[in-house]
Amino acid sequence: MRAGDLVAVALKPGPSWLAVLRHAREAGAAVLPIDVRLAEPERAAIINTAQPTLIAGEEGVRRIEGVPIDPAIALVIATSGTSGDARLAELPAVAVETAVVASADAIDARAGDRWVSCLPLAHIGGLLVLERHLVLGAPVSFRRRLTRSVIAGLGEARFTSLVPTQLTRLLDGGADLGRFRAILVGGSGVDAELAARAAEAGVRMVPTYGMTETCGGVVYAGRPLAGVEVRTARWGELLVRGPTLMRGYRLDPEASVSAFEPGGWLRTGDGGEVDEEGTVRVFGRLADVIVSGGEKIWPAEVETAVSSHPGVAAVLVSGSPDREWGQRVVARIVPRHRADPPTLASLREYAAASLARHKLPRELVIVERLDRTALGKIRRR
Repeated sequence: MRAGDLVAVALKPGPSWLAVLRHAREAGAAVLPIDVRLAEPERAAIINTAQPTLIAGEEGVRRIEGVPIDPAIALVIATSGTSGDARLAELPAVAVETAVVASADAIDARAGDRWVSCLPLAHIGGLLVLERHLVLGAPVSFRRRLTRSVIAGLGEARFTSLVPTQLTRLLDGGADLGRFRAILVGGSGVDAELAARAAEAGVRMVPTYGMTETCGGVVYAGRPLAGVEVRTARWGELLVRGPTLMRGYRLDPEASVSAFEPGGWLRTGDGGEVDEEGTVRVFGRLADVIVSGGEKIWPAEVETAVSSHPGVAAVLVSGSPDREWGQRVVARIVPRHRADPPTLASLREYAAASLARHKLPRELVIVERLDRTALGKIRRR
């Protein structure tokens, strides 16, 4: 590796990743993680967009003709692309280090505290666990999958990062999660039911809000990390400013400029609010908001109300064109029992206990599954 190299790394999770990240940082090179689960055309598409100068995989390392990168950049991460084509966020080394230190301060994590790595390393949440080793010296244990028995044998592990789906399955399986001093949960929203279950089980679960462009979670349990500012724009979008933000999108100057408002405020694309005490509340993606009869309806709040219905295994709420209302609320349901799916009437009656009438689903579609990313986010498109 040389200063200015961009190294596309397609390796299975394991200790070799720590060596790659360390060598890249020392050389002034940047790392682009490639998900090893991707099909070859998907990998090729990322390589073609990123234009790396080195490719590292299980078969070895080879240099190719690519575009050098600023040596100040440490990571180039593909955004999750749940609502459109993924872009490549360039994260400076100083942003990564600041994010790791601020997170450690927020959860009282010290250098000797062991972390468990079980998220995909092609995503910022998974890679930040490894960055805690580089920045703090924290030991890391790699586990492909967490189960009750795996957790029982983890020894002195004190922290980990999960997505809500993983946490739900571990709680269902009766895993001893109280051994962790904190579990960071991101990737998609944590609903009230999951939070209550975690608290009842004695789990210190810390819901996080952030994105690839902010170097992962920058709001912990509703409170911004040290040095991070969050405000709401006049059109209802959450804006973020601080030392953990990306430089821009790799080889896409137009998108890089449009990602920011004047003053260095990053546009998140999420609707939300910040109360007088500085607590951040996220409503959901602005692009997903449903306008029915002139009323704004956030899919996430409807999904929360419907998801605990005894006949519902998973739910996706979206808007559909309606001649009378402009849009109507549609619930796509994966039934818990395929032979006995819930009815629209039962869903509406159940959700009416916590939702206004105009927010209730007007259409029900039964589906076999919901398409999700590796982090458990629903691909709404």
